[in-house]
Amino acid sequence: MSDFETLEFAISDGVATITLNRPDAANGLNMAMGRELMLAAIRCDEDTSIRAVLLKANGKMFCAGGDLKSFAAYGDEISSAIKELTTYLHAAVSRFARMKAPLIIAVNGMAAGAGFSLAVTGDLVLAAESAKFTMAYTAAGLSPDGSSSYFLPRLIGLRRTQELMLTNRRLSAAEALDWGLITRLVDDEQLADEALKVAQQFAQGPTNAFSTVKKLLLTSSENSLETQMELEARGIAAMTTTEDGREGITAFTEKRVPTYTGN
Repeated sequence: MSDFETLEFAISDGVATITLNRPDAANGLNMAMGRELMLAAIRCDEDTSIRAVLLKANGKMFCAGGDLKSFAAYGDEISSAIKELTTYLHAAVSRFARMKAPLIIAVNGMAAGAGFSLAVTGDLVLAAESAKFTMAYTAAGLSPDGSSSYFLPRLIGLRRTQELMLTNRRLSAAEALDWGLITRLVDDEQLADEALKVAQQFAQGPTNAFSTVKKLLLTSSENSLETQMELEARGIAAMTTTEDGREGITAFTEKRVPTYTGN
């Protein structure tokens, strides 16, 4: 994974850190970055040693969205190119959403377009106080991708989603927190350290239980009450058969801090 051109990828103590690394291009999403995000997400989904994933960015911006200059270079083949790029991006988002490990996203600077879409896919989203968010798509005569039409209505409701997508309203980090788009605000200077701290805490936790939470929440708006409760019953029962489930129950009865292995 060391031969990435647009990302940095590292694993340490159960935490996989993915860093968007096109700072001179505002971390704009081009074909190479889309494909590499997909490959990184597959690695995180497959590697059982990874128990938390941290997604962050180098430079002054998290991600300015699609690299429109690279899009324009495709000429008459732009439609085919966009379909290829979104195949990569959407595969990455899908793997991140369905992998066992929680995804922590640290947003610095601007998250626009696909950068905004990507930012809100996290299980926890930390943002620097100076961060800003805008959909930006329709300003360039385009429509959203990267899962935002799925996640945004669920996070903030239809009316606010319509406003963001149709008017390209720019939100401050404080507004994003108030709206429920992000989990918490962090001082700019502390963002990287705090996000890593959170990821490390998750990496020491009950990975299978986290995975079950992610699965339940992905289906909760689509299932009937009875179907969702059945999934809850099966999920919690399955957790009692895991090493971590047994350790959690035993540690509670013994009044000590549990030691989880992710098994």
